[in-house]
Amino acid sequence: MSLKGSCLCGAIRFEARGEPQGVSVCHCGQCRRMSGHLWSSAYVPDDALTISGEPQWYESSETAKRGFCTICGSFLFWKHNDEDTISFSLGSIDGPTGLRLQKHIFTADKGDYYDIADGVEQR
Repeated sequence: MSLKGSCLCGAIRFEARGEPQGVSVCHCGQCRRMSGHLWSSAYVPDDALTISGEPQWYESSETAKRGFCTICGSFLFWKHNDEDTISFSLGSIDGPTGLRLQKHIFTADKGDYYDIADGVEQR
């Protein structure tokens, strides 16, 4: 399997090879602030993601960083400092993904203006 995606302006493109894992929607405060609502992502091993262009990396906490385009502002990547995987934005994929949501994460931090009612696991 191969998924290709890009930022809104096309300055950053990426390709994720292999079967993505951890298909999730994050409801944490950081993802809500970065995206304006929710952030859906999946992850692959570091060496299974090829990035073209130069994302800016923001150290959003002591344990992780977020990659985004400095031209259009698209939030594309999330990387834990101590893991050998990288998450990529499902909303930035070109065309259908063929994936299905596996879980909602950080649901205790979700906004009070919506409900999660799709029956998918919540953590």
